[in-house]
Amino acid sequence: MPRLDIDIHYLTNQLKALLAIPSPTGYTDTIVRHVTGELERLGLPVELTRRGAIQAVRQGSRRASARAIVAHVDTLGAQVKAIKENGRLELVPIGTWSARFAEGARVTIFSEAGTYRGTILPLKASGHTYNEEVDSLPVGWPYVELRIDALARTGREVERLGIEIGDTVAVDPQPEFLDNGFINSRHLDDKAGVACMLAAIESLERNRAVTPVDIHWLFSIAEEVGVGAASILTPDVASMVAIDNGTSAPGQNSSEFGVTLAMADQTGPFDYHLTKKLARLCRDEEIRYQKDVFRYYRSDSASAIAAGHDVRTALITFGVDASHGWERIHVHALRSLAELVTAYATSPVEIERDLEVHAGIEGFTRQPLAEATQELTEEAEPTD
Repeated sequence: MPRLDIDIHYLTNQLKALLAIPSPTGYTDTIVRHVTGELERLGLPVELTRRGAIQAVRQGSRRASARAIVAHVDTLGAQVKAIKENGRLELVPIGTWSARFAEGARVTIFSEAGTYRGTILPLKASGHTYNEEVDSLPVGWPYVELRIDALARTGREVERLGIEIGDTVAVDPQPEFLDNGFINSRHLDDKAGVACMLAAIESLERNRAVTPVDIHWLFSIAEEVGVGAASILTPDVASMVAIDNGTSAPGQNSSEFGVTLAMADQTGPFDYHLTKKLARLCRDEEIRYQKDVFRYYRSDSASAIAAGHDVRTALITFGVDASHGWERIHVHALRSLAELVTAYATSPVEIERDLEVHAGIEGFTRQPLAEATQELTEEAEPTD
């Protein structure tokens, strides 16, 4: 079955709903409930791990050699590191992101006593007071603080509010969906990927598509801190495709249009055969794509391999300008990505040997160019 049509209105509405739910790593219960409810509405049975990672299996013609598609619902954020005597809060980041992009952010503080609004500011935020020192202040988390929009002039007053060390701070996404297809928002990594998955599922269900194997739709809750898909794969999964952001920046080949296939990240190359298949599907289905290599990047697939899962992995991405900062994408990439997911889900299984976790050499994959090179080398060697 070729690629299926994607309901762009559904995709963008899902992205808007996801962005409206704060979900820094460690504070994901609400968004897990939202995604679970949508999956059940689409007709899929859902199971959660103890901490809330989501697994929804769409049955195919057989269970063995199943495929998994994964994205993460958690985002960057911060935590209260200390309560300062001036009534401001010292912060530490959740996930890896620069304090350069935290300055000026509007935020919500989640405490057991309730929620409070506030702003992350540089330590020297008043030009009328500090003059040029505002510009000379270094960039870094030790040089910002959170101003609470409440009576919080001293550390004691902050404590009376019920705010404590360790409380979660969620950063406002500030989304803007433009008529020309551009989308500006924080946390597009990876809520845009989640929206693509939901749109692909909606299309498969609407078209009553049949898949050759079960498809495991996985949503991890701690990718931004390196945990990712470490604990949600089952032994019958043979291959896993992660959906995440690609880095559109100077020196990179990613784009805000079409699908960007990641050939490698900082943990090494992705599976040769699975990545090659995804590229072929893009060509066959006329889905715009490009390839890229990411040097300072890891995804759900890396955590799954590091946890000891013997699965083929690949990474397909939507190009993001200013990733982990002031992020921007285009709806063209989201549609292309969702189309590729439907084409992959319905495509035939090509490596039948993957039915078995362990097997002999018969049916093992080939990398023809490497074998041809070996044959040429053997022919060139002198014989006695």
